[in-house]
Amino acid sequence: MAKRERSRRVIKEEVSRRIQQIDEIADEGMRVRVPDPTPHPRDARGRNWDMGRFGNARGYEQAIRAVVDDVRDEFDLGDDPPSAVPNPFGN
Repeated sequence: MAKRERSRRVIKEEVSRRIQQIDEIADEGMRVRVPDPTPHPRDARGRNWDMGRFGNARGYEQAIRAVVDDVRDEFDLGDDPPSAVPNPFGN
């Protein structure tokens, strides 16, 4: 099955949504801070991005890693379209 390409924002939102549905996290009312996906060359499993340094995630690392790996297997990180608002600080 071909992977669907998604933007950084969409991948981050999807990972966040799935993490917040982890039973232990939902039961304790925790809010895990999700970082932006970081692109990298395709690995042996064909994945082109990863995430690290989740905030407020102590004790949930394995469950979060499983979610991230599932989303990595499902979606490719695509190029974000250029912002419609120019960067006042240059490129």
